[in-house]
Amino acid sequence: MIIRDSAQFLRDGERIDDLERNGYRIIQNAKTFCFGMDAVLLSGFARVGKGETAVDLGTGTGIIPILLRAKTGGSRFYGIEIQAEIAEMARRSVELNGLSEDIEILNGDIRSVCGKDTPGSMGALKGRTDVVTSNPPYMKTSHGLRNPDDSKAIARHEVKCSLSDVCRAASVLLRSGGRFYMVHRPLRLPEIITELKAVRLEPKRIKPVYPFIDREANMILIEAVKDGRPECRFEKPIVVYKSEGVYSDEIIDIYGY
Repeated sequence: MIIRDSAQFLRDGERIDDLERNGYRIIQNAKTFCFGMDAVLLSGFARVGKGETAVDLGTGTGIIPILLRAKTGGSRFYGIEIQAEIAEMARRSVELNGLSEDIEILNGDIRSVCGKDTPGSMGALKGRTDVVTSNPPYMKTSHGLRNPDDSKAIARHEVKCSLSDVCRAASVLLRSGGRFYMVHRPLRLPEIITELKAVRLEPKRIKPVYPFIDREANMILIEAVKDGRPECRFEKPIVVYKSEGVYSDEIIDIYGY
């Protein structure tokens, strides 16, 4: 049941946005970080079966677990977020939607997953998770980083975790045969494949995303399977806009408009 009296869930500078899925809403703060299309596309690309356990690395606002819950009932979702204030905001979004029994937001460093003494729920998930998702920072710290303590910088640049950290954490969490879904930039695809294979994650599906049909891809969606056999295919691409300011039919379908 969704809680309708939303004022009690808001803090200064925050707003509530309608996700247009199952009546779900999400709390955001433009001064920290708001989710983008990449998170929505990843939630549409990822597959979580009924009864499976899914963990989102660097969950931010909690958008991916919430959208995945809208697609798949009867599953258990976790979101791990290193920034305490952002994690607390994500928890309030979960409560706002009445999803506390299905989604748990954990405040922690995904790098600690790979240690021997991983705390709390994160430790219990190691080697037992069916699905891991991540919309990680795309840019290395050398690429235009201004304030390494800024929430937006942490979300966009590899300040608190690297691509290698994300892949290793996913592998440690997943059971053999479990699936890892990630959205990233095409320019880093060779590095991504190298990092995945180094931790027993075999790329299986790659789906490019083009802003327009006549432009080069600016995002890629990747599925990898832990201990999978070497076999990968490129899927039909997603084209975001069919003309300036007009979404394609596929994007309209993904967004649920």
